[in-house]
Amino acid sequence: MNVIKVGGSAGNNYDALCDDLAALHQAGERLVLVHGGSDETNRLAAALGHPPRFVTSPSGYTSRYTDRRTLELFMMATGGLVNKSLVERLQARGCNAVGLSGLDGRLLEGKRKATIRIVEDGRQKLLRDDWTGTIERVNTALLRLLLEGGYLPVVAPLACSEAGEAVNVDGDRAAAAIAAALGADTLLLLSNVPGLLRNFPDEASLIAHIPRGEIEASLAFAEGRMRKKVLGAQEALAQGVGRVVLGDARRPGCITAARAGQGTVIA
Repeated sequence: MNVIKVGGSAGNNYDALCDDLAALHQAGERLVLVHGGSDETNRLAAALGHPPRFVTSPSGYTSRYTDRRTLELFMMATGGLVNKSLVERLQARGCNAVGLSGLDGRLLEGKRKATIRIVEDGRQKLLRDDWTGTIERVNTALLRLLLEGGYLPVVAPLACSEAGEAVNVDGDRAAAAIAAALGADTLLLLSNVPGLLRNFPDEASLIAHIPRGEIEASLAFAEGRMRKKVLGAQEALAQGVGRVVLGDARRPGCITAARAGQGTVIA
């Protein structure tokens, strides 16, 4: 059982991803695909006059500030266009994919963070009207129903709050939660770089292996979104996932390559 997360930034090769995914699914493998949608959301937000705002937490993690309007744009772009375009690609390859978000059937459920603490101009501030959340439960019964029926779930990173509100959740951490809940042996986090780079953006500086005990130290090399991927890997391993691979979503056969250890293997 493998869970694959593909990033939503520009440069990822979704056609190559779906070629590989469909072939593996048709060979009888049980797979779940989780995806991002940051690039599509940014374009839509800019076109509709609500440009994205990114904030940094006191611990150094960068994320999208999600007010209610941003949440609506995220639902349109990520839960709509990106999700359904991936499903369309998979259906065209003979793979019976089902697109859904974590909001559907309370697939992902957790607590909404109505306020968040950020660092701006060297000072800590409190932002209100935030619509992000942290995942506390995964509806494994729903996922297993789909998997046992021969479907391939394609999951957008939205979740349902305890009050039934839609919230934006981090895609890498959502994939980690799903992998842990399903008892996956491998979690693949694929993006537009070959893995964790010691000297970003020099791709020749790829770190091929990170022992479990050195994950915290590896954060020193993680730039931008890569910090969340390393955090997701740490959470997945802590909850019983066998290994995590940070791999390259730009190349043909990206899933097969990552499973063969091409990228950064954390185990």
